Formats: sequence, C-alpha cells, structure tokens
Amino acid sequence: MIRELINQANTVILGKEHQIKLSICCLLAQGHLLIEDLPGMGKTTLSHLIAQLFGLNYTRIQFTSDMLPADIIGVSIFNKETHDFKFIKGPIFTQVVLADEINRSSARTQSALLEAMEENQVSIDKHTYPLDKPFFVIATQNPNFQMGTFPLPESQLDRFLMRITLGYPEPAVERLILQGRQDKLINSLSPFFNNNELLNLQNKVSKVFVSDAILDIIQEILRISREQSQFITGLSPRAGLALIQASKAWALLHEREMVIPDDIDNILTAVIGHRLQNSSLQSLSDEEIRNVFQQVQMV
Repeated sequence: MIRELINQANTVILGKEHQIKLSICCLLAQGHLLIEDLPGMGKTTLSHLIAQLFGLNYTRIQFTSDMLPADIIGVSIFNKETHDFKFIKGPIFTQVVLADEINRSSARTQSALLEAMEENQVSIDKHTYPLDKPFFVIATQNPNFQMGTFPLPESQLDRFLMRITLGYPEPAVERLILQGRQDKLINSLSPFFNNNELLNLQNKVSKVFVSDAILDIIQEILRISREQSQFITGLSPRAGLALIQASKAWALLHEREMVIPDDIDNILTAVIGHRLQNSSLQSLSDEEIRNVFQQVQMV
C-alpha cells in the first residue's frame, strides 16, 4: 500500500519522488517537516497531498507579520450567562497543520507551535488540551534573503525532524507541468490508510532494529560535526536520535525490519542540514553536508 501511495503521489508532484518519500518518512517517524524553497515550487501542494493520501484532517495557516499566538492555538472568551470562560480552539487542533510561510511571522508567534510540536498538547489559562493523533506539522518558509522574513531560531529549527527543498523541476518534467499533465485533483484521490493503520505504522517504526554498527556510524557523524571549526556548534544528542528515528522510518518505508547504512545516507542531509550553521549563520546545502561527512564509512 505504501508503494502504491508513493506511485499515486508521483502523479501529482512530478519528478520529486525522493522528496515525497522523505515527507512520508517524516510522518511515519512522528516528526515534523520543514520545506524551504521559493514561492511556486509546490510546497503547499505536497502538504495537502500527504494529508489526503493518509486520510488526515488538514488545516492551512497563512503566517503573516501581524499574526498573534492566539490566532493559532485559540482564545478563551468570557460567557456572560455562565460567568465562565470558554476556550475556542484554534486551527492547530487538527491532524496535519500546514504552517505556510512560517518565517513571515514574528518569533513570538512562531513559538506558539513549540509546545504543540514537542508535547502534542496546548496549554492556555492553566488548562492543557491534547491534540489529535497523529499530529503532523508541515511548515514552509521562503529563503531568508527575501523581504519580510524572520529567521527561525535554532531552538525551533531543532523541533523539525527534517528539512527538505523541492527545487526547480527538470526541463522534461517542467514541460509536462506547463502542458497541464499533472492536473490530477488532490481531492479526487482516495486515502490509502485510516487513523489506526497509520498509528500502527508509526508504532512499527520504533520496532525496526538498529545494530551497533549503525550506532557507530551515527556517533561518527556526531563526532565529526563537533570537530569541524566551520560550524558554530556541532550536532546534539537529539540530532543523533533524529538520525536513528528517520533511518528506522526509511527502512520501514522500504519494507525492511532493520536499518542499513544506505538508510542513513538517504536521510542524512534532510535531518542535519538545518541543525548545522557555518560562521556566517547560514544553513548548509546538501552538497556542503556531503562534502563534510564524506569521510564517514557507510559500511
């Protein structure tokens, strides 16, 4: 069913199979996804597509500079009749949240997502409200060189399991797009899984076996990142756990019950790219990451 789901997704998002697999992998690993790219690259389409194929409730929040945290999590309103406050839930109370152009809003508003992403709950007025399961945040952001952007702080970037970039399509694929060959409506697609089936898949990820040899590779990646003078800071233990979790999900995605080195290689740049910054406070490209970690023996 997963293979068929990926095939169906490839008919909507043309020429981006690896990014589609990474998005699904992130969902199965119970992480959250950051998509960074220029406007018009298909970020919103990919987010809606994932929700539709997995049969999940979907909400899109357009972030703007004047948005407040209450616009995301909700607000308490005083009821004159009952002389009590009633909590009106915000758009975050769903299963898939598309935080569109998250870096258009201020740091205060961005931080409203932190508790939800980390704890799967929202606290307001001394009350805690659990979120639905599964809960998956897909945030999109425009490049920081564009006007009106507020870069995400490191603490929030670290809450995203993966960061991906779609990039420009290949010329042959772009021709198909210009000809309207990918006009298959997302809403016409049938879900492949229900909630219980998806939760079962997420549970299976935790049972994928990780050998000592794989842990050696993960630790070598962490060590190299901490010894590189070009990085402001190296990778944290949480980054190591993220590599393990993402590798497990990638293995399950390819119908294996144990992690192999190729799994790490396929998810490496997506997991650590946004967690490493050079002395100019810029995130590294995929090519730069591979150049740094090419000495790691993936055997």
